[in-house]
Parts: sequence; C-alpha cells; structure tokens
Amino acid sequence: MRIKIFIVLVSISAVLACAHGRKADGPFLVKPYLQIGKNPTAQTLQLLWHTPDVDTSWAVEYKNMHENIWRKADVPVAKRVAVGGVDPHRIYDVTLAGLEPGGTFAYRILHQKKVVFSADAHALKGADQAYRFVAFGDCGAGTPEQKPLANLAFSSHPDLVIIPGDIVYEHGLISEYYTKFWPIYNADKVDEGGAPLMRSIPFVASTGNHDSDMRDLDKYPDALAYYIVWSQPLNGPLFSEGSAAVPPLWASDENRKAFMNAAGDAYPRMTNFSFDYGNAHWLVIDSNPYMDWTDKALTDWVAQDLANAKNAVWRFVAFHHPAFNSSRDHYEQQHMRLLSPIFEAGNVDVVFNGHVHNYQRSFPLTFTPEKNGEWKLDKAFDGVKNTKPNGIIYIVTGAGGQELHSPEQNDDPDSWQKFTDKFISNTHSLTVADVDGTKLTLRQLSADGTELDKIIITKDSADAQANSQK
Repeated sequence: MRIKIFIVLVSISAVLACAHGRKADGPFLVKPYLQIGKNPTAQTLQLLWHTPDVDTSWAVEYKNMHENIWRKADVPVAKRVAVGGVDPHRIYDVTLAGLEPGGTFAYRILHQKKVVFSADAHALKGADQAYRFVAFGDCGAGTPEQKPLANLAFSSHPDLVIIPGDIVYEHGLISEYYTKFWPIYNADKVDEGGAPLMRSIPFVASTGNHDSDMRDLDKYPDALAYYIVWSQPLNGPLFSEGSAAVPPLWASDENRKAFMNAAGDAYPRMTNFSFDYGNAHWLVIDSNPYMDWTDKALTDWVAQDLANAKNAVWRFVAFHHPAFNSSRDHYEQQHMRLLSPIFEAGNVDVVFNGHVHNYQRSFPLTFTPEKNGEWKLDKAFDGVKNTKPNGIIYIVTGAGGQELHSPEQNDDPDSWQKFTDKFISNTHSLTVADVDGTKLTLRQLSADGTELDKIIITKDSADAQANSQK
C-alpha cells in the first residue's frame, strides 16, 4: 500500500511540475536568443538564455568569422525570476562586444566548462550597409498558421525581425512563451514546428493588448512577461505607476515584489523606446488604450526623438493599434491617428502596426485631426513608376498567426475606407522589407511565399539629406 501511495504522489508531483513549469532541455529552460539590448550599437548584441534555479558556472565565447581565436565575454549576469505560475528560474544575460557591423560571428556557451550550445549569428548593420527586416504581429497564438510563417521568416534571411505587438496569447504570460513563442521562433531546426531564428537574428517587439492589458498579478502572477524576457532600449520617457503612461498593478505585496525583482529597470519604461539600425531610425511606442497620447510630456518626447534622428535616411515607427484601419474588427480603435501630425513633422516614412489580423496598406497620407479628421491621399504614388510618396504609408501586418479578421472584406473594396489601397484578409502573411541606401522595397508574402503586394519607395540623396536636417 505504501508503495502504491508513493507512486501516486510522485505521479501527481510530476503532473503539477509540468503544469507549473517547463522541462529543462539539458541545462536550458530556454535556449540562447539574441536581443538588441538596452544600449544598442552596430558592434554589440545581448545574448540571453533561461535555466533552472540552481547555482552553476556559465561562460560565453565568441569570434568574428575571420578570427581564429575565441574571445571570452564578460561573466554572464543572472537575474532570478520567482513569480507565481512558473517554477523559479534564472535568466542569464551577457554582452557580445567588438562585433563587426553587418558581419557574421560564432558563439558558444559553456556550462561547467563544457560546450553545451553553439550557433552562428548576425551583428547589427551599420549605416552604410543594406539590410532586410521582416515584420509580423499577432503571432504567438499556438496555431497551425503561425509555424509556416516562422519558416518563411527564416528562409527570407532577415537581419532583424520586428513584432508590432501581441507577441503571445492570451495574457502575456511567461508560461505562454514556453509553449507558443520560444519553441516556434527558437527551434533547433527548420521543420513543421518552427525555425531557429532567435539564436541568430535579433527580434524587437512593441507591446500589444495581449502583452500588457493583464495587470492583475494576483490572478496571473507570471503576466507582463514582456518586461522580464526582452532586453530592449530604456531611452523612453519615465512615468510612474498610475500616470498617463502606466496603469496601476493589482497585486499583493508578495506578487508585486516578485514581479518588480524579475522586471528590474525594464518596468515600466520599456514600452516606449527608439533605436538606430542601419541608416534608419526606429520609434517603438505603446498604443494600448491606457496610454494618454494627449499628454504633452509623451507627445513632446515623440517629437523630440524624431527631431534628434538627424543622420537617419529612413524613419520607421512600430506600435500595435493601427491608426488607419478598414477592417470591421477593431474599427473603433483608431486613436493613434492623433499622432500623425507629429509623425509627419518628424519625416516618418512608414508606420507598422498589428492588432487587426490581416494585411492593409494605406495610400501615402497626411492627416489633420482638428478638421474633423481630414486626410489627404497621394493616389499618384503607385510604388512602381511613381516611387516617391507624399505622406506616410501605414502598414497593418497583423496576420502573423492568430485567427484572421474580416476575411469577407477581402474582395469587397467598397467596404474599405478611402485611405486603404491594399487589403488582404483571407490569408496569413508577413512583411519583408529591403533597405538599400535611398531605396526601400516592401513586399507582403503569404506562408507559401506568394507575393501578395509590393511597392518601392525611393528618395533622392538630396531629399534624404534635407529631411535629416529638419
């Protein structure tokens, strides 16, 4: 009888452990992945990985491809994550410095002096180098449609991946990353389950409603994983909880302390930031409805950030909720168009959004909120013969894996708003963008690689220089 009781107790414990945490893959809970870090440069990247909560020794070695000798990185720094909902674990973080801009490098991770992981990766591009980025939102849903797009992203050979929100469903939990994100975008090989993207290519993400709306840490203590598992710039405005930019948390003292220890200085600042990549400046902002984008401190920061991007040929913005959306789904949530005049004054070229689970491309447009929402459209631009738009192009690329929105509108252009030039809602897709000096090529591809849309945007060198001096 005692043996039977023991077996039952062991079985129950095993089930609870699987439900509560994640089984280690060798020494890892999450294998290494790249991030641009808090202070990105073309010579540095951050390398992160997750492990069980045990004391052990780790080291990282790396080398640029033409080098014969392995460099030793600084000793990895670990933070302990001990929030409810998942087993306590550690996230290790180390800076890889002295990388050659745009070059390939190799790295390997040693656990107790034994190599346990190795990969080749790509450094960030310099200002004089061509590059490719891929953008897709609303992705970590665990759907069959998500995984082929991961393979497509991998086979597109990007230098950077941009996710404009809704990284994981439904509540932005660490436990949801375990099942719907890491296995797909940081798989060991390319197969029907995913692809080894993140170990070789840095991802950048803005926060969506499914990432940040859940503020009840007593109900979901491993929520707001965005602040814990990503390493991104902290150069945005600093607001306190309960302000125009940071809604309150609902949490016991214990759950609040556990979250704050895990998030560190990323909370609450990491939802609004900017960085330079190649010859472009990126502005990444939080569009969730709890943000008061009429607040002068916020809008002044956006305006000043864009004004400071004097050396950028291209200026891109990424956030979750589309400013201009023709889909019946989420049609009422177009509050971010209030920032359009600031984007226009800051010479923004393209805005990338998610939230609506389809693909939309606007005509180049300018918008005046004060005149009952008046927009002006540049319909002379076709992206083929006329490649110089007069206005900002707004892209919705939210067909990254979650159930599609408004497929019935795909072949019903009369249902589209007048600012919409392209609307594809019957297939999952992602955006592939090639930047080469003053030429930008945007393509939208379905999961099987079919080209759904393509435009080219060009600038004269004089135009680019004039914009940078404004």
